[in-house]
Amino acid sequence: MTEFMTKLSDIIWGPPLLILLVGTGVYLTLRISFLQFSKLPYALKLAFSKNQDHSSEGDISHFQSLMTALAATIGTGNIAGVATAVVLGGPGAVFWMWVTALVGMATKYAEAILAVKYRTIGKRGEMAGGPMYYIERGLGWKWLAILFALFGAIAAFGIGSTVQSNSVAAAVESSFGLNPWITGVILTIATALVILGGIKNIGKVTAYFVPIMAIFYVVGGLVIILFNITEVPAALALIIKDAFTGEAVAGGAIGAVIRYGVARGVFSNEAGMGSAPIAAAAAKTDHPGRQALISMTGTFLDTIIVCSITGITLVMGGLFTESKLSGAALTTKTFDLMLPGIGGWIVTIGIIFFAYSTVLGWAYYGEKCFEYLFGIKSIMWYRTFYTLSVFVGAGMSLGLVWTIADVFNGLMAIPNLIALVALAGVVVSETKDFNKILAQEKREKKKNVDITHST
Repeated sequence: MTEFMTKLSDIIWGPPLLILLVGTGVYLTLRISFLQFSKLPYALKLAFSKNQDHSSEGDISHFQSLMTALAATIGTGNIAGVATAVVLGGPGAVFWMWVTALVGMATKYAEAILAVKYRTIGKRGEMAGGPMYYIERGLGWKWLAILFALFGAIAAFGIGSTVQSNSVAAAVESSFGLNPWITGVILTIATALVILGGIKNIGKVTAYFVPIMAIFYVVGGLVIILFNITEVPAALALIIKDAFTGEAVAGGAIGAVIRYGVARGVFSNEAGMGSAPIAAAAAKTDHPGRQALISMTGTFLDTIIVCSITGITLVMGGLFTESKLSGAALTTKTFDLMLPGIGGWIVTIGIIFFAYSTVLGWAYYGEKCFEYLFGIKSIMWYRTFYTLSVFVGAGMSLGLVWTIADVFNGLMAIPNLIALVALAGVVVSETKDFNKILAQEKREKKKNVDITHST
C-alpha cells in the first residue's frame, strides 16, 4: 500500500499538476492585470488595520480570517519543506518558490473573491463557502463539488492533524526527552479547547497566536541573516544563478530545480489548493474584492517572507552540499551553525508552534468539507474524531499516512483549478466592480481632505 500510494503521489505531484498550478496563476495574473503587485501595499494596510469591518455580514474579521488561513499554511513546510527543496533542487529552488508565490497571489485572490461571492449562510447562522460552493453555485457541477469536499475531508485528517501532531511530538522528544504520548495528550487538550468552539473561537485564538509565532521565527531568522550580512549577497547571487543553470544538482538538472522549487512553494502557501478560500468565506466584508486582497497577502507573508528566511539561511550555511541531513534536521543544524546556542532552538520551537497552528487551521477546513457532505449534524462528530486523531498521530508511524495526505492534498487542487479557470470571467467582473468602489472611496477621501484644509 505504501509503495502504491508513493507512486500515486509522484504522479499527482508530477509536472502536469505543477504546470497547471503555476499556469493558472499566470493566467489569472494576466486577467486581473497584475493586481497582486499594484494593490499589495493597500492589501497589507487593509489586513493589519486596526479599523476592522465588524458590521458587514460574516463570522470573523478580515484579520482573523487571514490568521486562520496563515495558521494552516505557515507550518512545517516553511522549515522542513524549504530544506527538502534546497537539498533536492539546489539553491535555485528558492528562486522558483518566489516565482510560484508571486503568481500564486493572483490564484489566492481569485479563490477568495469566488468564496465570498458564492458563500451561503448555514442552518446555524454561520457562513459556509469555499471551492465546493463556488463549484456548485457558480458552475452547477455538484459532482465536482462533492469530489473536492471528499478530498479535503480526508486530507484534513492527514496533513491537518496526525502528521502535524507527530511532528510536534518528535520535536519535543528530541529536545526535551518527553514521551510522545504525553505530548499527544497535551496537544489533544489544547486542540479540543479551541476547535470545539467553532470558527469564532479558532479565529480569536489564531489572531492572537499566529502573529506571535510568525514574528518569533522571522525575528530569529533575521538576526541570523544580520549577523552574517556579508554572506547575503553571495547567497542571493547563488540562488539566482542556480535557478537558471541547475549546477548544484547532479548533471545540471534545471528541471529538478524548477520542479522542487514549485512543488515546495505550492505545498507551503497552498495557492490553488482550495483550502484558504474556506476561511476567506467566513470573513466580515462589504465586497468580495476587499477580502480577496487580504487573502492574497497570506501567500506573500508565507513564502516571500517566512520561506525566504529559511532558504537564504540554508544557502548561507552551505550544509546542504555536504551533509546527509534533510528536512527539519538540516534547518535545525544550519540555524545552530549560523547562530550557536540558540539557532537550533528557534527551529525547534518554530516547528512546535507552526505544526500546532496547522492543526487549528485545517480543523476548520475539514469541518466545512464534512458539513457540505454530511450536513450540520456531522459537525460535532467531526470535531470529536479530529481531536482524537491528534492524539493518535502523536505516537504512530506516519510514513503511509503522510503519503496519503500528500495524495489527497494534490487531488483537492484539480477540481479547484478547473473552477478558477472556468470562473475567471466572474473574478474579472467582481474586480472591476471593486475598483470602482475603491476609486469612489479615494475621491471622497480627497474631497474630505480638501474641505478640512479649506476650513
